[in-house]
Amino acid sequence: MITRESALALAAAFAPGADEMAHKSQELIVMLLRHSEDPFTRDQFAPGHITATSVVLSPDSRHVLLVHHRRLERWLLPGGHVERGDASLEASARREVMEETGAVLSAEPAMLVGMDVHGIPPRKKEPYHQHHDLIFAFRAADLVVRVSEESREVRWCEISDEEFRKYALPEPIVRAVGRARG
Repeated sequence: MITRESALALAAAFAPGADEMAHKSQELIVMLLRHSEDPFTRDQFAPGHITATSVVLSPDSRHVLLVHHRRLERWLLPGGHVERGDASLEASARREVMEETGAVLSAEPAMLVGMDVHGIPPRKKEPYHQHHDLIFAFRAADLVVRVSEESREVRWCEISDEEFRKYALPEPIVRAVGRARG
């Protein structure tokens, strides 16, 4: 089970370097972890909750896995909500990749490569809230993927500025992909 203490240690140890957006997101995530009663529940809307996302690199590190998110109608990295049974935030990110894309990930440990706090629009019983996203890097074992109910499409995107613009990827994703490649 994920503990607030383990998540706080992980978030506090992240080194965003000169990335001011990641630094600000790190501050907000650490604050949420320190002061929220249950930062991992998807039912906490003020100020939001912790989520886990993945940069999945192709075996040759030339492509990154993207999903066209059904609800948000945009290309994003696979990821989502933490579940009570997840052993760690890394395990949560790994589970989300499997659920959303079917990609088989290598057994090597993931590395925390980004943090991004971003708004989620209101829907049905959910008001506007924020996802406090920790972004992990994984390597895929192969290129086999499938589309889930949460996504309209799953695609390997060549890692290049031109392709990133084509998919309108947000800057925090672009920078996390760069850190994942080293």
